[in-house]
Amino acid sequence: MVSVGERLSRARVRAFIGRDEELGRFEEALAGDPQAPFAFYVCGPGGIGKSSLLRRLADHARTAGRLLVELDGRFVSRDPADFEHAAGTFLDVPGTVLFVDSFEHCQWLESWLWHHFLPRAADDTLVVLAGRRAPQPQWTADPAWSRLLHVTELEPFSDEQARSLLVAAQIRPELRDRVLRFAGGNPLALSLAAAAGSAGCGREEIWAPTADVLRTLLAGLIGEVPTAVHRRALEVAAQAHSTSEELLAAVLPGEDAHLLFSWLRDLPFMESTHRGLHPHDAARETLAADLRWRAPNAFEAMRQRLADEYLRILREAPEERVWTVTDELFYLFREGETLARLRSWSREDEVHDRPLHPDDIDAVLRMAEETEGAASAELVRYWAQRQPQAFSVYRLVDTGRIVAFTARLALPAPPDPRDLATDPVVAAAWQYTDATAPVSPGEHIGVSRFSIYPERYQVPSRVIDLSSSRAQAEAARARGRAFGFAVFRDAETWAERVKGTLSDTGARPRVGEHTYGLFGVDWRRIPVEAWLQRFISATEALPPVPAGPSPVSRTTFDQAVREALAHWRDAGAFAACALLRTRLAADFGDPVGELRALLSQAVDDLARDPRGVRAREAVTAGYFSGAPTQEAAARRLGLPYGTYRRHLRQGLDLLCEALWQQELHGSR
Repeated sequence: MVSVGERLSRARVRAFIGRDEELGRFEEALAGDPQAPFAFYVCGPGGIGKSSLLRRLADHARTAGRLLVELDGRFVSRDPADFEHAAGTFLDVPGTVLFVDSFEHCQWLESWLWHHFLPRAADDTLVVLAGRRAPQPQWTADPAWSRLLHVTELEPFSDEQARSLLVAAQIRPELRDRVLRFAGGNPLALSLAAAAGSAGCGREEIWAPTADVLRTLLAGLIGEVPTAVHRRALEVAAQAHSTSEELLAAVLPGEDAHLLFSWLRDLPFMESTHRGLHPHDAARETLAADLRWRAPNAFEAMRQRLADEYLRILREAPEERVWTVTDELFYLFREGETLARLRSWSREDEVHDRPLHPDDIDAVLRMAEETEGAASAELVRYWAQRQPQAFSVYRLVDTGRIVAFTARLALPAPPDPRDLATDPVVAAAWQYTDATAPVSPGEHIGVSRFSIYPERYQVPSRVIDLSSSRAQAEAARARGRAFGFAVFRDAETWAERVKGTLSDTGARPRVGEHTYGLFGVDWRRIPVEAWLQRFISATEALPPVPAGPSPVSRTTFDQAVREALAHWRDAGAFAACALLRTRLAADFGDPVGELRALLSQAVDDLARDPRGVRAREAVTAGYFSGAPTQEAAARRLGLPYGTYRRHLRQGLDLLCEALWQQELHGSR
């Protein structure tokens, strides 16, 4: 008759996956190998499989005939004498194996264990500790303990291991990718998700974790949360790709961001990166799924608050900070249909980009010829000489090998005849602007001209992700950018992918043996921030191509708007302002009076969008209220001067954009 204990042990063997190295080292110790460790310390975030591994190791020790002492740190008192009493057999009986799970709950015993308890162990004993925190560094650095102590930080399951668990749980193939994305390789999340999934989903149902699964995961992965504010900080970290103290301060105004960031940083499932804190996938997805289920309106509000902050950074931050912002913005909306078509979230081809260096030229030309032919390679050579700063070279993070390059050209109006004669794609872009909305002197177009990744040629990849993010950041910050264009060889496929975000110009220029599709957006018609909002929400199609250009450049127009505001209280100066000579005021019967009314209404209209309320107040206080200085305007609003300046810049940008649209297209 098989005992219940034996049946449980056999079930654990069948369900156990991976951890071969840890099992092997422990088997060597059980066999008495003099080079094997005496103490094993297993650490890692909640749900990573520490307790499962300890149970498996205990089964091995039991099979080897060892006496076991098993303690749970959650139920260990603060008196070392109580611990010594509970584990006394470890000190008295040779061959005993001591297991302490959930060690983070009695971490205060750590120094006492190393100094006073473990050195008194009986002969041939072993000890296994498991907790969320790593051991204090002095023990791994101590020459004596370093040979006796083996520390293992458990990693999530590999994709292959995770899939094998779902296959064993009989999760349908069409649901596995979504379960894997939710669980992120975390064993607890996978097991619970598998259990929920195997209970039966309708054929048309999309898998989602149940409330019971979420509740169990939150308890297992995260534990107790001190206050509601701490939970909100967790919810920020769950949605943001990476969380800095500055980001917390921006989206949780009035709270102690330093205290909250320090608390987040100490959580065992948080990783610290150069860009901030990054939670383990299972913890992130659990928190986000729980908030979406528990408070869907709060989930959307937090996501929009984060999006607004990323858009502010994109517009106002120093240049060196902006290149990752669009990546982080898109990450918030990664489950959207548009982003699913265009973006790759895989880390398998993790790359970083660097400016083109002269030593890179040969590799770049070789990749161009390999993928697009000799004629395209000659164009790469031409543009590398003309605009070397437009090129980015991509290297694999792990090996440093060059695998790709891109080029984002900035071409001022009027076009250079040499460019038109040399590059058919660039010529097609200028022909399109001439036929639809000519670009004025002082403006320019941007063309993402090359995207060469031989191993993943023009399919969604991290290279295209990063290049697109840079292109969009450049467009948001560039003054006078009229059009943005992207170039793809597989025009029909990409026409479907970019639908709703870029317009197919219909141009199909030929270079060598290949034709290319040209896709564009008129940044004079839609500001980059509004385009990004549409891009991530996919709620509206792009507006039609404008009917005609303004007689003045966008830069000149914006200067005229600012001049009119500056002269608002000086009737003589206002009557002579340049804005009266634009198309905006061409049909006014009473030019001065109607322009004042138009400006006043346009400023009021900023408040139609909740995000523009503060911007409207700043513009009104700065120009219409009679405040003699900006410092005085800030005092009237009760704002710090720096905060006031930020709202004023945003208000001026929004106002200039709204009036520019009327300049191009008439009153709306």
